[in-house]
Order: sequence, then C-alpha cells, then structure tokens
Amino acid sequence: MKIFRSISALINSKRLLTLLFLLPVFCHAQERPEMADTFRSEGKIYVVLLVICTIFAGIILFLVFLERKIKKLERNQNNNKH
Repeated sequence: MKIFRSISALINSKRLLTLLFLLPVFCHAQERPEMADTFRSEGKIYVVLLVICTIFAGIILFLVFLERKIKKLERNQNNNKH
C-alpha cells in the first residue's frame, strides 16, 4: 500500500504535470528527419504508408478472426456445461 501512495503522490505533484505539459515543446524542437523529406520528394512515402496500412489491416483482421473463434469456443463450452 505504501508503494501506491507514493505513486499517487508523484502523479499528483505539480512538477510532473509541468513536465508533461512541456514535453511536446521539447519534442517539437527537433529537426525534421532527412529520410522523410527524401521519401516525400521521390514519392516513396506512399509506398511506406501503404505497407503500414496493410500491416494494420492484417492485425485488425487477425484480431476479428480470433475474437470470433474465441466466442465460438465459449459458446461450445457453455453448451457442454448445461
């Protein structure tokens, strides 16, 4: 319980909130990466986006398939118990 109280005190501290609000300012101050500019200028950024979208679509389809399979197994298990 002492650990939870100390974590709670840390989260509620004003210093942490100030740091969280200033974090985007520090991140924004960085230079733009050359690789992104190169991909944009050569038109390859669309290939990168297509690959990323394909990977995310595959993950989503896999999760939907897995969810359906789990629901089917749960229904079968509930039917066997009764």
